[in-house]
Amino acid sequence: MTDATAGPSGAVTRGSVVRVGAATALSALCGYAVLYLAARDLEPAGFSVFGVFWGAFGLASGAAFGLLQETTREIRSLHSAVHEGTGADPDAERTHPLRIATGVGLAAAALIALTSPLWSAHVFVEDRLLSVALLSVGLAGFCLHTTLLGALAGVDRWSEYGALMVTDAVLRVTVAAATFAVGWGLGGYLWATVAGSIAWLLMLLASPTTRAAARLRAPGTTVTFLRGAGHSIAAAGASAVLVMGFPVLLKATSDGDLGAAGGVVILAVTLTRAPLLVPLTAMQGNLIAHFVDQRTHRLRALIVPAAVVGALGVVGVAVAGMFGPWLLQEAFGAEYVADGALLAWFTAAAVAIALLTLTGAATVAAALHRGYAAGWLSATVASALLLLLPLDLEVRTVVALLCGPLLGMAVHLVALARVPAAG
Repeated sequence: MTDATAGPSGAVTRGSVVRVGAATALSALCGYAVLYLAARDLEPAGFSVFGVFWGAFGLASGAAFGLLQETTREIRSLHSAVHEGTGADPDAERTHPLRIATGVGLAAAALIALTSPLWSAHVFVEDRLLSVALLSVGLAGFCLHTTLLGALAGVDRWSEYGALMVTDAVLRVTVAAATFAVGWGLGGYLWATVAGSIAWLLMLLASPTTRAAARLRAPGTTVTFLRGAGHSIAAAGASAVLVMGFPVLLKATSDGDLGAAGGVVILAVTLTRAPLLVPLTAMQGNLIAHFVDQRTHRLRALIVPAAVVGALGVVGVAVAGMFGPWLLQEAFGAEYVADGALLAWFTAAAVAIALLTLTGAATVAAALHRGYAAGWLSATVASALLLLLPLDLEVRTVVALLCGPLLGMAVHLVALARVPAAG
């Protein structure tokens, strides 16, 4: 057995969190850089068009994170059992997550392309054919990307996990910087959004450890894996609507073009939530591995990460309220105007979604797929309905993003409380 496939050593270590945290920080900086370049290069109305595509790809790729969650859980559970000698059957049937991801990615790409005449005109205002093509191909690649992340997380290969994240982010910002330099315009930023979808291939070519992880198998049949992944994908898709796909949801629940006001709201929501949600999304592998390792006291295992998120959130709300309006205009231009109270409320809403992300990770780690999906679906449906309220764009955005996640958290916590902890 190679080092890449050695069983996990037990609890997720501080070193693993530091490595992934450093990769997350660099990835976040790259993401901010892409948004900065797009906002400076495109006026608010143009940025809203880019923001909708950014959100659409975030929605699709966020759903693909269900493959990461299922791959991490299955591989970590199997290798923990082998490492601890607790009864894993070496002769039992196994399945290959990367091969399944290939099929899922191709099917998803075909579905997007074939159904695009039904919805693309309502979502993409400009460069419609290019948007659909990039969305399809980018999602196919991202299915392999997230599954490879899951395999690496399942066996504690955190350095390679972080390297894969950084490669994705660097590819995006490189294309965005080139677009800014040569004046490519909107089309270049669309390409930048999906550029990281080939990061998995570059890592496989460069890293023997990553290739070893890609060959790992999960317990059960393809049908069993797809059943669990299906619940995770449905829930991850619902979470992606609130986390990355929010501009699409906002566009779908608004009459006509979002215009300049929509561009300001999209940028403000993205910036206020990124400090919390980018790290949490990137550290899904760490979180799920942690909750699998702490399966004897699932609810107690939530206390420390929830306290950290809450403390960071309090600081974030204060900073957004006091300095947010000035930072927004200084960094992105005088056209981006939002008051401090609004930015503070957007940050509070980001804390709610961050806590929902934590409870979701604990729920999926406990293999409570229906509870996990129900929590995120409840939050998404509630938020979508609240966005239909006859209120100003800014007010209904705050209400939707703050109240919907509270319902989802309640569903997750009830699911966790009802099932006895694993021994």
